Amino acid sequence: MKVLLVVAHPRSDSLTHAAANAFADAACSNGHDIEVADLMTEGFDPVLRQPDEPDWSDPNKVYSAEVRAEMARIERNEATVLIFPIWWWSMPALLKGWIDRVWNNGWAYGDKQYPHKRAWMLAIAGSGADAYAKRGYDKAMHTQLDVGILDYCGIAETRLEFLYGSIEGAPGPENILAGARKLGSEF
Repeated sequence: MKVLLVVAHPRSDSLTHAAANAFADAACSNGHDIEVADLMTEGFDPVLRQPDEPDWSDPNKVYSAEVRAEMARIERNEATVLIFPIWWWSMPALLKGWIDRVWNNGWAYGDKQYPHKRAWMLAIAGSGADAYAKRGYDKAMHTQLDVGILDYCGIAETRLEFLYGSIEGAPGPENILAGARKLGSEF
């Protein structure tokens, strides 16, 4: 399967990028073909401007050239995996802006649905699962990201996975990399 792996982190030497590489290596070992979209390195502009604003009266609106190129990149793949650090109990603005601009009315929702049947989100969490469960952050993020984005776009096979402990010291980062490899092998 051809998989678009979208990475959203400002540093290429980050744990997020290392986890993306671990996922990709394991998925490739299972015969998948991975195309990486490193939004920061590529200089993707996450700001939604008028040319890419949804037009509810025109489901056939033609979006900007940059957005059409991103749509074409998604369409040449068969599945999407988004990997990102959790900032303020959500994804970085870079990734949210990519979704805002690209996953647009008439293409990902509305008259049409997102072109992939499978989309996963791998979220790198700073603290442990107990901290997320204590205040319901995990449930809130599930509602916001899995239900509010993936389900809304009609994606049949969705998965939001939290990889916990990035700032808690050993063995957090090692467990995150192992978890990313495991998910890549399960994909």
